[in-house]
Amino acid sequence: MNSMHLLSFLLTADLAKADECFVSGLEDCVEGTYVFRDWAQSWARRTIIRNAIRMLAPRKNHSTVADAPSDAGTCGFGRTQDTDYAIARILQLEHFERFVFVMSVLERYSDQDCSVLLGCSRQDVGETRMRALLRLAEPDRLRAVAPSGYGSSDPEEAETPEVQLEPQF
Repeated sequence: MNSMHLLSFLLTADLAKADECFVSGLEDCVEGTYVFRDWAQSWARRTIIRNAIRMLAPRKNHSTVADAPSDAGTCGFGRTQDTDYAIARILQLEHFERFVFVMSVLERYSDQDCSVLLGCSRQDVGETRMRALLRLAEPDRLRAVAPSGYGSSDPEEAETPEVQLEPQF
């Protein structure tokens, strides 16, 4: 249940909307057809994603950024400082980027599934996922460069260690 509530929060970037999305997702599951126990969790997660899409209507050409809480740790989702940091970084993505990132990277939806649910092309999903991954990796790369003192203040010119693009939860 906690992971489904976190999914709702990562998609909506708002605790009240996350609660609404989570509860309506559970209600949809109760009112829906019988689902085998093994499939119940994935079905509930997909229902939460659909409800979040209905609530926020993320679109590729709209650069809306949610008013994310200043400290994701106060939301009670993170169990470590690294997790709190990762959640806060995800919440800073634009709506469409956040949806694509959560669905394709964290939930491992295919580009085809993402494109159908979000009403965009597979190419849009791929490009947006890459943009989100780069935005999420950027602060880590800058943090890794700053203490090393390679002489250049421009992160593009500095020698940097290889950046791991997939966040560690």
